[in-house]
Amino acid sequence: VFGDTILVNGAPWPQMEVSNAMYRFRILNASNARAYELALDPPPPGGEPLVQVGSDGGLLKAPIPHDRILTSPGERFDVVVDFSRYRVGQGVTLRNLREKGRTSEVMRFVVARREKEDSSMPDLFVPELNFPDPDHAEVSRRFQFIAGVLGGMSTVNGRVFDPDRIDATPRLGSTEIWEISGDPAHPIHLHLVQFRVVSRDDGLPGPYDAGWKDTVFLEGGTVRVIARFDGYRGKYAFHCHNLEHEDMMMMANFKVI
Repeated sequence: VFGDTILVNGAPWPQMEVSNAMYRFRILNASNARAYELALDPPPPGGEPLVQVGSDGGLLKAPIPHDRILTSPGERFDVVVDFSRYRVGQGVTLRNLREKGRTSEVMRFVVARREKEDSSMPDLFVPELNFPDPDHAEVSRRFQFIAGVLGGMSTVNGRVFDPDRIDATPRLGSTEIWEISGDPAHPIHLHLVQFRVVSRDDGLPGPYDAGWKDTVFLEGGTVRVIARFDGYRGKYAFHCHNLEHEDMMMMANFKVI
């Protein structure tokens, strides 16, 4: 399920030479089931190690600094790293704080040269992201994801996947709130739509829930997301993005009518 080798762009534990400047990285967790709590070692002195500028669905409204970023299978993050805070010649390891030993190492950067900095970090990227208003939601639905119950199969609302069954029928152009719960740990992915995370366990969204999302990570508990079902009518899937879980039927269909 997890393996013992970390690949980045198909290479095991690669090393990348960088200048002492700002770099923007698009991070995709493409592992079967492993979550990564990514952090720089050592962290840059006097600054935030990872500045998030985008999520699954595009730019955030404004940058969000993190000392670490938790990403589950299928999630994407755009981050900026300012290597000018390190000295030329210094090595920096991107680590997974959830692992020990060799699999705690993801890749390594080496600050190899000086370079003039032509970039800057704006305070605001877009005026508004035009999220749907929860007060305008027409329907609320609940879905529970449980692994390994019916003869080893995994379920959504107690049922294994049936390609002919429809579990939700949102209207085209409608806004719905979906309440998603499950046993740890499930990255839940909806096809067709991007959504906003409204809450976790009846509180505020988590530190990595900002922006337009199409995948949200559950580690137990409950999240509420809101989506507008625009674009196209038809049948679409939603499922756990852990490969072994979706292969074992933790998937369902919705049909936009």
